[in-house]
Amino acid sequence: MVYQPPVGARDLLPLDVAQKRWIEDRLQNVFHRWGYHRIITSTLERMDTLMAGGAVQQSTVIQLQEIENEALGLRPELTASIARAAVTRMAGATLPQRLYYNANVFRRAAKGSHTSQQEFYQAGVELIGGGGVVADAEVLLLLSDCMNSLELDSWYLILGEAGLTRSLLSAFPESVREQVRGAIATLDRLSLETLPLSDELRERALLLFDLRGRPADVLQRVSKLDLDATQRNAVNNLKSLIELLEETSAAQARPTPPLILDLSLIQTLDYYTGIVFEVISGSAGQRVLGQGGRYDQLLGLYHPQGETHPGIGFVFNIEELHQTLLPTGRLPLDTPPSHWLVVPITPQAQAAAFAYAHKIRESTNLVRVEVDLSHHPDAETTRAYAQRRNISQIAWIQADGQPEIEQIG
Repeated sequence: MVYQPPVGARDLLPLDVAQKRWIEDRLQNVFHRWGYHRIITSTLERMDTLMAGGAVQQSTVIQLQEIENEALGLRPELTASIARAAVTRMAGATLPQRLYYNANVFRRAAKGSHTSQQEFYQAGVELIGGGGVVADAEVLLLLSDCMNSLELDSWYLILGEAGLTRSLLSAFPESVREQVRGAIATLDRLSLETLPLSDELRERALLLFDLRGRPADVLQRVSKLDLDATQRNAVNNLKSLIELLEETSAAQARPTPPLILDLSLIQTLDYYTGIVFEVISGSAGQRVLGQGGRYDQLLGLYHPQGETHPGIGFVFNIEELHQTLLPTGRLPLDTPPSHWLVVPITPQAQAAAFAYAHKIRESTNLVRVEVDLSHHPDAETTRAYAQRRNISQIAWIQADGQPEIEQIG
């Protein structure tokens, strides 16, 4: 029998891992420079934690057999788990908390999906306890810094406002609201035009559908609507955020992150309360490289008294970044070679060979050292092995423990 990974999972071979680490290391360096600290949460969670009060659909969660009458599942994303940890394990910590993660997540593949993948790798940040426009700007500028660290030039940011969009949709009767929401989310104009709506509501639906484009143009169009105080405040906050991003970019003498304002943007996770955004590759295929948003009520779900703190974060989809970066030639094409091959010439020299390899490895810089495992090494065969593996130096260890160094290539 040939054993393969289960459906929806896959093995990452050494080159896959080297390329994945290339991406993660660059993101992690940016996270560190911005003062974020890594958090590792449990892969297993209670189902009520994972579902975040119904914001995450149970159908997307890979549920495990109940253990001691508790329904458990594999995390489909990290924000809910980090919110739970912030409320319970980090209660009383000084706010804001700047946290980041590199982790795998698991999502049940939807019926009829073109892919059966169920395990994914993500890297992202959560800014817990940071509210307002300045916190929003920090997260978006951090995201832009990450993209620059990956040297991805062709990308853009789609920015929306979940609370504003949700309130604008409240004008539609409940019987058709979800259909309107779905048609807007999937950019299905035809369905929107054929829904049983009055002329006034159909005009409003089409207006919402078209609220995307240059930020100044979209803000002008939405400002002409009959907005209440909360909606107008959301619009003003968007305007202030965009101005802050532009001013910061000018002060840094760097281009403003390419931005499309899209008030029809609706995320699949329903815990967002403020800005939402997606990072899209500008290359062929337009991959969703990452997404995020503000969630100011989520932490209250896990607090015994319902107390909450504002939060905002984003996640990068490592597989999508990997596929986007592959054609650029920036990812490693090989696994790193060893620097040394230490060869005991006789069996009596084996202990000395391990000791010499240990001495080399104690260098302050990373030095990769292999010990030859042949019982009777042949010099030409050993040199050919070193050349195939791009090993640059061989240390031939004599019976008395003395090394003889040979440069290869």
